[in-house]
Amino acid sequence: MSSSNESSSHTRLIESLASTEAILNIFSDQSVLRAMLDFENTLARVESRLGIIPASAAGAIDKVTKDFPIGEINLSREAMRAGTPAIPFVKLLTERVRAADPAAAGFVHWGATSQDVTDTALVLLLGRARSVLATDQSRLDAALVAMSDKHATTVMLGRTLLQPAPPITFGLKAAGWLAAARRGWLRLGTAFDDAQVLQFGGASGTLASLGDRGGAVAQELARELDLARPDAPWHAHRDRLAALVAACGVETGSLGKMARDIALLMQSEIGAVSEPGGDGRGGSSTMPHKRNPIACSLALAAAHRVPGLVASFLSGMVQEHERGVGGIQAEWSTISGVIGSFGLALNAMAEVAEGLEVNSVRMLENIHATRGVIFSERIMMILGKSIGRDVAHKLLEKAVTRSDAEKRRLVDVLAEMPEVTAHISAKDIREMDMPAAYLGEAERFRKQLLESPKKKRE
Repeated sequence: MSSSNESSSHTRLIESLASTEAILNIFSDQSVLRAMLDFENTLARVESRLGIIPASAAGAIDKVTKDFPIGEINLSREAMRAGTPAIPFVKLLTERVRAADPAAAGFVHWGATSQDVTDTALVLLLGRARSVLATDQSRLDAALVAMSDKHATTVMLGRTLLQPAPPITFGLKAAGWLAAARRGWLRLGTAFDDAQVLQFGGASGTLASLGDRGGAVAQELARELDLARPDAPWHAHRDRLAALVAACGVETGSLGKMARDIALLMQSEIGAVSEPGGDGRGGSSTMPHKRNPIACSLALAAAHRVPGLVASFLSGMVQEHERGVGGIQAEWSTISGVIGSFGLALNAMAEVAEGLEVNSVRMLENIHATRGVIFSERIMMILGKSIGRDVAHKLLEKAVTRSDAEKRRLVDVLAEMPEVTAHISAKDIREMDMPAAYLGEAERFRKQLLESPKKKRE
């Protein structure tokens, strides 16, 4: 076996924009080996307790697994030749147990098959990743709640098809980001729970090699590993993992939407918000004036990567009979890529939410820069009560065209049109482009967005 001097905290440069260090550590060689060792050690201990293998064998396996030099082991080449890391792993473990206790070596991996150890190891790694992700999810949640409350009355342009529309509040926009992230995490919580299941089925998924003791071993193995025991082994049934991968894809997309909004609001022509800077964040190698949306770009990159990975996993679900060819071999890199990308997006947007600078003055200036044409809907609806919506719509189109040509406020133009002032006084017209007076149910919707996912979780 070849050796590696890289520590588990070392991040390859090519992966530095694809995951976080914490997630990369969880899927590092050392972490994967430790999860596989945990499976084998627990299996031996359970089988010894049930009288299936000698206690002395379990003791020898326990000692070897705990003293295993995981930092010196690299099974990559052997795994590629075997089509699974389990075969060279079990071979190496057996050799080391034989060196310590020859009689115990024959009881390594007793009754298990390759996919039992790799699938269970993967499930254990996903449980550890969940804890890391939950921390960043909590950071994002708390920051967006605070942001929404702080800016409950901060008016800004609504934008539809990237064009100015009637005003909203920044608090409502932040609440929308929050609610989507919470819904995504709710889905993920269910998917993580469902995926935390033991894989233990032996060669064909019947545990025939253990006779009538297979069920007892599975039950105790699941209990000690703190995993659920499924109704039956699931070697070729990947739906639980697929649901988890898909849920990661959905929330990554929601985070990407938040990142896209913020990146657009950061454009200098808009200048409504700014990402937190400092410590090498947001600068340019050639343009000192720039403050780039770097964290948003990381989240957007993740949102671009993940859909393809989700599709890859779904296509790999079509596995043959009791264990398939090729589908399972595709999964480790796909799942680690999905979790890593999602983790990066979540971490990046938590950082953004915690330090986002909001320029409420510029937001108001952007509204005023429209000369009030964004309130054409409001005026049309009021005028339409008297002359009909279709006629009012034509009058407002005419007024907006004149407002643009003359660079004047829409309400000033309307106040000079007899066909309008015949139904609405000029004084009332001139008060119709006040942003705070045309927010509709914005605040109620904001509060509902902040509360509704909480109610579903309780």
